[in-house]
Amino acid sequence: MNNITNANFAFDPIRTSSINRAPRPATGWWSAGNHNVAITTRTLDQAIATITDPIYVVDRDGTEIYTPEGTATLGIKDPVASHFPLKAWLPPLAMTDLGDYSFCLDHGIRLPYMTGAMANGIASSRLVKAIAQAGMLGSFGAAGLMPGQVESAIQELQSALGDTPFCANLIHSPNEKGQEQAIVDLFLRYNIHLVEASAYMALTLQVVRYRLHGIHRNAEGKIITPNRIIAKASRQEVATRWFSPPPQKFVTELLTQGIITTAQAELASLIPMAQDLTIEADSGGHTDNRPALTLLPTMLELRDKLQVQYNYAVQLRVGAAGGIATPATAAAVFAMGAAYIVTGSVNQACVESGSSDLVRQMLAGADQADVAMAPAVDMFELGVKLQVLKRGTMFPMRSNKLYELYRAYGSIEQIPQAERESLEKTIFKAPLETIWQQTRDFFNERNPSEIVRAEKEQKHKMALIFRWYLGLSSRWANAGVAERQMDYQIWCGPAMGAFNEWTKGTLLEQPANRNVVNVALNLMYGATLVTRINQLRMQGIHSAASVCVVPQETSVIMRYVS
Repeated sequence: MNNITNANFAFDPIRTSSINRAPRPATGWWSAGNHNVAITTRTLDQAIATITDPIYVVDRDGTEIYTPEGTATLGIKDPVASHFPLKAWLPPLAMTDLGDYSFCLDHGIRLPYMTGAMANGIASSRLVKAIAQAGMLGSFGAAGLMPGQVESAIQELQSALGDTPFCANLIHSPNEKGQEQAIVDLFLRYNIHLVEASAYMALTLQVVRYRLHGIHRNAEGKIITPNRIIAKASRQEVATRWFSPPPQKFVTELLTQGIITTAQAELASLIPMAQDLTIEADSGGHTDNRPALTLLPTMLELRDKLQVQYNYAVQLRVGAAGGIATPATAAAVFAMGAAYIVTGSVNQACVESGSSDLVRQMLAGADQADVAMAPAVDMFELGVKLQVLKRGTMFPMRSNKLYELYRAYGSIEQIPQAERESLEKTIFKAPLETIWQQTRDFFNERNPSEIVRAEKEQKHKMALIFRWYLGLSSRWANAGVAERQMDYQIWCGPAMGAFNEWTKGTLLEQPANRNVVNVALNLMYGATLVTRINQLRMQGIHSAASVCVVPQETSVIMRYVS
């Protein structure tokens, strides 16, 4: 037995305190140059905020000064008399330095920032136009819309933006296979060269068709892929599919159908399905509630492994989404290695979103704990859930009740009469026969095969009736139908509460002041400030940690956007 006494590990507060107070040695020495010329000094917060200037933290005769001027020499032990100890030093830091600048170059944008596609047009054409014109990447929320609505939005965006880059959403639709093909047809017809692919549990023929369309070698022999995909994933097996070449079975099928040539089929094995993969952490909407702190490093390791395995001519990149709503969270994922960031919940709260003013008010009152998981309309029968706002709405409880009934019974007729009457009164507000007729009319226009199946499978018929509520609940929210407020389905993650806490008492507290460009710029600029604060703190300037990062006017930040 090891006979070690506690005395060997005694805590000496006096000795520990003296160690903590020991002065940090100077990093080097600083000189003002011509002493007849006054140097510019700033407060610490002013020095940090001016990100285009370096910061010299100087001990000048016992006073700590912060200046962008003068000359610093690192590591000299015997300075001349006119030199002062240099306590810390920072170079300028551009907002583009936070991520991978190749993401900006490849997509023709100015900042490594993207607004994600929130379905049903919540990520509206107005929102996409605003963010694109400010030099960032916006993704139109095409999911859940009819092809004609998506086509109108594409025409509007292309007319307004011209060659300015934007993105559109392509969502996995296992229950509506014809919908995915129709949207891909639209994207190819209108030359949409960048899509954000979301909710894919497995790759499909249509998404491979989109990726390989027009692939060729240029005169220098470089592989050109006109169509690019920014994929979203929260699972390693899904991410692996995106970072791998297109599946051979789909390549063969496209070749057999004459959609691609033999040369294109050969090139398919040399490219990844997606060069860019966004890790989807604890977000609003479809989510596995994965923490970014564990998910992002895992995906970065996977990226490096597959880059070596396939030896692509292009470098794979990993971005981050989910929970990003403050400068600190943005700075954290950038520091961990994210090439770019994607926001969602906070954009729904902006004036340009396709949501309603009533929803924006509800989001502005949300705390971090005011969210819950609820069934997803597009994958209801698979048990897939998404994250929604629970404050001010009964949707999470009511939708989960419907899923419980779906699991418990084989048909509508098997539901006990009292339970059925309760559904008609509190949730559907109409007889279920009426709801079924409306459901039939909807799917006869959108996907008649669903009705054919429902006539044969009573459980599927029950699912379609329940999906009537799930589908309309988000549309009631977007339209601001006041009498249905308790049924609003509002996609929202804890990030919304964090954003509200950060903006409290500032210009971004009120929903009417939340515009998507100002929110984006404040997150990027704020992340830059947080990074500088941490860089100074790691050099012993702990007073930097007390500098507050608060939202600024757009005009203040734009001077730092190159």
